[in-house]
Amino acid sequence: MHHSLADLELAASESESDGPNQRIVELTRELLTEVGEDPERDGLLKTPERVSRAWSDLTSGYRMNAKELLNDALFDVTYDEMVIVKDIELFSLCEHHLLPFYGKAHVAYIPRNKVIGLSKVARLVDMFARRLQVQERLTRQVADAIQEAINPVGVGVVCEARHLCMMMRGVEKQHSATITSAMLGDFRDNHKTREEFLALVSRRSNGA
Repeated sequence: MHHSLADLELAASESESDGPNQRIVELTRELLTEVGEDPERDGLLKTPERVSRAWSDLTSGYRMNAKELLNDALFDVTYDEMVIVKDIELFSLCEHHLLPFYGKAHVAYIPRNKVIGLSKVARLVDMFARRLQVQERLTRQVADAIQEAINPVGVGVVCEARHLCMMMRGVEKQHSATITSAMLGDFRDNHKTREEFLALVSRRSNGA
């Protein structure tokens, strides 16, 4: 039986508190059978239910939106220097092979008259990461969401990630990393702003 990506996303939209989604449970049992396994053996008996709960968590970003996430964390300030949140842990699923990619995101913006609560910047990255993604789109989505939320002077986002679809299969390059960036406003138009951001991102936490 063929199931579209939309079907799987709909099935994954259940919350973990509701228990396993029976459609994903059934699909997982079918998948285990198709790859030559016995879903009735001891080690796999509970796997379909675990997979259902895992998919619910890994795709929870579909049930969130940036406006609601940031709405209670926007603050009026008089501050016009760069705000940077570095080394935000990033875990997502590649939409091409449904294999993980992981790494770090670095987010910066220059406020015009509002700032975002620091923890919400990390939550914003997580929201877009917990969807089927490509790294380039994820990077731009974070930048666009901040731009829309507070209309800053500029926004810069850099993501560095390793992709298991490259590390485990295909070219099997275990040590390669992919770096993507999205620059808006002053980060795009002013090379000094952009260079300052990139220099601060590349600087180690100990100042080295």
